[in-house]
Amino acid sequence: MDERGYLRITDRKKDMFIVGGFNAYPAEIENVLLGHPQVSQAAVVGVPDDRLGEVGVAYVVARPGSVPDPDEIVAWCRERMANFKVPRRVEVVDALPLNASGKVLKYELRERAAAGPDRPA
Repeated sequence: MDERGYLRITDRKKDMFIVGGFNAYPAEIENVLLGHPQVSQAAVVGVPDDRLGEVGVAYVVARPGSVPDPDEIVAWCRERMANFKVPRRVEVVDALPLNASGKVLKYELRERAAAGPDRPA
């Protein structure tokens, strides 16, 4: 809220991203990812792409006792969703960044994705 009392929306304003002219909804992609036997949590964000406009990057938390392979998860997704929805990159993380009410801080994931896959957790 600013000094005039106006509330400004800073996140979740636009979760949907556009891949080559098609609308991609992160919640839909996340629900598919949660069906993978080695994934316990998932969050998907759109990041800029020179060719397609935006593409999805998925952050997943492994189920206890499993070690998911990002390339295998991408291949698994290709069998279950349209190609434009398949995340172009999957990163396995120890935990997703959450706010006080337990919602994923997608702006942090977007910043991390824009910085590249080699950015430390």
